[in-house]
Amino acid sequence: MKPETTNAKASGSFDELTRSRRSIRGFLPQQVEQSLLDRVFETAAYAPSNCNSQPWQCHVVSGDLRDRLSRIFREQTIGQGRYSMDFPYDPTYQGVYRKRQVDVAVLLYQALGIERDDKKGRLKAWMRNLEFFDAPHVAFVFMPDWGGIREACDVGMYAQNLMLSMKAHGLASCPQTILGYDSETLRRELKIAPEMRLLFGISFGYPDMSLAENQIVPDRAALNESVFFYE
Repeated sequence: MKPETTNAKASGSFDELTRSRRSIRGFLPQQVEQSLLDRVFETAAYAPSNCNSQPWQCHVVSGDLRDRLSRIFREQTIGQGRYSMDFPYDPTYQGVYRKRQVDVAVLLYQALGIERDDKKGRLKAWMRNLEFFDAPHVAFVFMPDWGGIREACDVGMYAQNLMLSMKAHGLASCPQTILGYDSETLRRELKIAPEMRLLFGISFGYPDMSLAENQIVPDRAALNESVFFYE
């Protein structure tokens, strides 16, 4: 087989994998076997990083501990408004970025059958974040406190590798900023070193594709809106 033929096939496979990955908001209760978890996370670790520093650390929770954390997050984050974020977050978007945020929210609420003025329905949908969308597993992504923006970029590349690795092995995922809202609780419950700083979480497992919210496909910006070529 000619090298160019092999490369073309690999490229096509990667295109399909990347274009089909999206945030899934409903999972089956089936747990992922440990051997598959090992394979998925081992593959993700091949992400690039500055000076090969690999400044990421993942803590994966399942079972009773997963249920306990969900309960604590719902009671403290929502019930008591107790936030302990390692990194500031301002969810205010402007211009085209705000439009994209609104557009995907409209798609989601339409799929869920929630009207614009249904405050109770919107709150219930938002709370699903802290239920991990029923995913049986959650990966909490940390980096060391000496890390800055460059290291956070490294961790982002690792997270993308991780979600693509999940997709390649028949799993689905949903990266969630809100899962970084209570870092103190997470460090305490998992006995994580104080110098590790929480960025976000990724709920994952086998997708429940019977759910309407898992059928939405958000638009992507045209190539010429974000990529510029020069000679």
